[in-house]
Amino acid sequence: MNSKNGSRVAWQIAVIIIVMATCLRMMGRQWWCRCGTWVPWSWDIQTSHNSQHLLDPYSFTHVLHGIIFFWLLTWLSPRISQSGLAAPTRLLIAALIEAAWEILENSPWIIDRYRESTISLDYYGDSIANSISDVIACLLGYFLASKFRLRWSLGFILLTEVVLLLTIRDSLLLNVIMLVCPVEAIKQWQSEK
Repeated sequence: MNSKNGSRVAWQIAVIIIVMATCLRMMGRQWWCRCGTWVPWSWDIQTSHNSQHLLDPYSFTHVLHGIIFFWLLTWLSPRISQSGLAAPTRLLIAALIEAAWEILENSPWIIDRYRESTISLDYYGDSIANSISDVIACLLGYFLASKFRLRWSLGFILLTEVVLLLTIRDSLLLNVIMLVCPVEAIKQWQSEK
């Protein structure tokens, strides 16, 4: 990607993020944690600070989103179009999917689902700053996947999932399972500390 195309894609991603932030604000989301402290991270997932600062343990799952989007879009590209989708187009699609997920994730329906089906009883949605950071984390994962082979990406996904399971008793896979088809045994295990 030349610098002109790179600049155009950067502007398009900025517009996607601005539109997402505007939608989230119109949905009543706060810009930052209500606590008012400017600490950029919160590592305790069982507090009201979770998903309110720039970074939290779930930021790593958004990196995994980017890795998965890269390989999925790379695989789908020739199936979508005869000549395949250009790399900048695939990147923009990944950014759009992640931004759309951030909007959906902060809808009352998904927030209630998380609170009913997972250990996230104090989850009231993400701050706008956290959602922006999550999109950037996704783009970081996309970039990393573009530089490494598939097996390195799979290894990174596996390592990240194991570390998250050991440290917070949650992961991208468990998050999806508990959102789509909750398992009481998983919820019980996650509640044990």
